[in-house]
Amino acid sequence: MHKTIIITGSTDGIGKGAALKFANEGHTVYIHGRSKAKVDKVVTEIKEASNNTNIKGLVADFSDLKAVKTLAAEIKKEVLVIDVLVNNAGVFKSSVEKTKEGLDLRMVVNYLAPIVFTNGILSNITNAQSPRIINLSSAAQSPVLEAVLTGKEQVSDNNSYAQSKLAFTMWSFYFAKQHQNITTIAVNPGSLLNTKMANEAYGQHWSSAEKGVNIIFELALLEAYKNNSEQYFDNDKGDLKGCFSEAHPDAYDELKINSLLYLTNALLQRID
Repeated sequence: MHKTIIITGSTDGIGKGAALKFANEGHTVYIHGRSKAKVDKVVTEIKEASNNTNIKGLVADFSDLKAVKTLAAEIKKEVLVIDVLVNNAGVFKSSVEKTKEGLDLRMVVNYLAPIVFTNGILSNITNAQSPRIINLSSAAQSPVLEAVLTGKEQVSDNNSYAQSKLAFTMWSFYFAKQHQNITTIAVNPGSLLNTKMANEAYGQHWSSAEKGVNIIFELALLEAYKNNSEQYFDNDKGDLKGCFSEAHPDAYDELKINSLLYLTNALLQRID
């Protein structure tokens, strides 16, 4: 059965690769990026490569939470059923360290934006018969500091990235508990895959981008994973494919999760 799939951050890297893989299987795929010109280009490329006309574009800068909210409102009206959401959009290196609200860019794009986006289209996701959300985590996970989350302290790119990815993993587990009708899985797609992000950050890669593409595709669609909600898949665990594993201990600490959510909700209310 063909599904409707939204992949954020899908004009490059494993997001784009996953979009093509879904398109090749005949699914309706929504490509997202911050540049309309680039989104349009990728939509055309994937249509031609897959011979699938059901490829559409979405444009929003995920460093701007109001733009994210606007996009979600548009999708809510136009895409009534969303079978799969892949929260893939992310940033590591950037010439800009903070958003216009004074928040760390990585915290906003990698953590706050996907929360706003997911909650904004939640009713459309729950309309699906067997919905799934795949949240992109990372092997890099560091304890979330209030001062970093709220923009009061600036740390290294590596540190803020790792904090944003742990925060998103913690939220992913919380969300899965609250919405047990949605299979919600956090995944480390693999460290230093051959993508623009990894090459810009480290100047090298360890594995092909296809390793990440394949696990996103499988977690999103295969029946074998439909009962693995509230889990973390670590694709670094094996040569070809990883396995479900333990995330950072804070992802299972109820007090720390509650504290994170309290701070997060306060931030989002302030920005709204």
